[in-house]
Amino acid sequence: MRTKRACLVINPKDGANLAHLTAILAVLAAAGWKTDIALKQYGGHTMELATAAAKEGYDVVIAYGGDGTLNQVVNGAMNGKSCKSLVGIIPGGTANVWATEVGFPTDPVKAVLTLVSSEDRRVDVGRVAVKSLTFLPTIQGNDGQFLGEGTALAGAQVRKVKPTAKARHSFLLMAGLGVDAAVMSAVNKSLKQRIGVAAVGLVAAEKLPQQHTFPLELCITEKGSNIQKNWRGNALQVVLGNTRRYADVVEMTPDAYIDDGVLDVCVITAGEPLSTLGQISSLLLRRKPDNQTSEFFRGAHITLRAPASIDLQLDGSAVKLNDYLSKGDREELQRAQDKEHVMVTYEIEALPRVLDVAFPPTYNNTLFARSSDYVMPHPSEQQTPSDEETAPQNGASTSREQQTPEQSEQVKELLETGRKVRVVGTATLSEKKHRYIIAGNTTKAATGEIKPVAIVVDKNTDLLKGTGESASVLDVRQLPEGAEVVVEGKKSKRGVIHATRAVV
Repeated sequence: MRTKRACLVINPKDGANLAHLTAILAVLAAAGWKTDIALKQYGGHTMELATAAAKEGYDVVIAYGGDGTLNQVVNGAMNGKSCKSLVGIIPGGTANVWATEVGFPTDPVKAVLTLVSSEDRRVDVGRVAVKSLTFLPTIQGNDGQFLGEGTALAGAQVRKVKPTAKARHSFLLMAGLGVDAAVMSAVNKSLKQRIGVAAVGLVAAEKLPQQHTFPLELCITEKGSNIQKNWRGNALQVVLGNTRRYADVVEMTPDAYIDDGVLDVCVITAGEPLSTLGQISSLLLRRKPDNQTSEFFRGAHITLRAPASIDLQLDGSAVKLNDYLSKGDREELQRAQDKEHVMVTYEIEALPRVLDVAFPPTYNNTLFARSSDYVMPHPSEQQTPSDEETAPQNGASTSREQQTPEQSEQVKELLETGRKVRVVGTATLSEKKHRYIIAGNTTKAATGEIKPVAIVVDKNTDLLKGTGESASVLDVRQLPEGAEVVVEGKKSKRGVIHATRAVV
């Protein structure tokens, strides 16, 4: 990746994510990125910050938080006038589904090392809008009755909804209606931050027995055609997938691609109060829905109708129907006696290849259908080091027999006077120019305080081994976590050390 002007949007998560901030900023500075910090202060603030960053023209907007934080940053980037900002991730949430799916380390420092060496890929984004509200007459016998688009039920009133900019309209991973959204909307955020996914489990145990099927209508338009498929029935759960992984353990849409211009739809149809828990348990064991209790569809444009009482989630984070409604629409909905008698018509579409997202350089391309657009290096090419990588820095000999007394003296001196750094991880910025980063921690001798640093190794760095012979950049790339590096060079206020000499 080229040098970036970056905006780091942080969900502080009660201060937990701020503990790694110094180390993250050191790596970004070592990569040559000019980074500004934007800190979430209240609900919805993350999207506002990301929107402002995209409109201001930052090259990259980094979401430092969980999947909910990423979703708000994606929405902010999509709110930018020309959507030119790249979206990056540093995991700092509970599940971190996106990071796990594409291969970003969940450790924040290792994740930022991956980010500064990542590849820009263009992906689809799902888009949600509310088209109308249909108020059904609350008469005996019409519970669960379907009302198809263009049809009329005596006494039903259809109210077209005016679009609003306040709501989160976009999703990167998935959207869902039903059980998952009901659970996520009830999770206490403070408890979730304290005990993690266990908080979701506690709410699920309480909510699942209460869940029941609801009437659902789908109209799916196939990509590049006017062919439509219609489906009506009772559903327990609907998932619209732009990616595959769901809740970090299940693939609800196992055949989804993130660049094919369509969304994959899974409708779980069977479910009664006594069998709901069994269904969920079976789903977790199978890791995929079965064909007996599920319906599968795929399309570029989807019209979905469900009761207003059914919750909606985007990328694992509950959203409010009211956010999609104008003041007048909200007041009309509030006047309804029972939200189960108000049908919401959602329009959901796949926006093809509209957003640039950072992917690890080692990503295996699973989510990409257009393999011709990007060719992964052959495994043998990734594992076999080049002659330049194995050659010693500055052209010195690697032969131990040819090491000079001067080299031995240099190593001895550096080991005594240099700064000792315990390695956390490494990143390759440019193989052709031999530019690498070593992230780690050093201990301040006077106080014993541990400080994070980021070492820049380039063609001007004299690399040596502890035995006295010259080292190569391959030795830098293969440094294990916990190894000790001794370095000489000036340290900046950001904790960046441009190494003149180093023992690796």
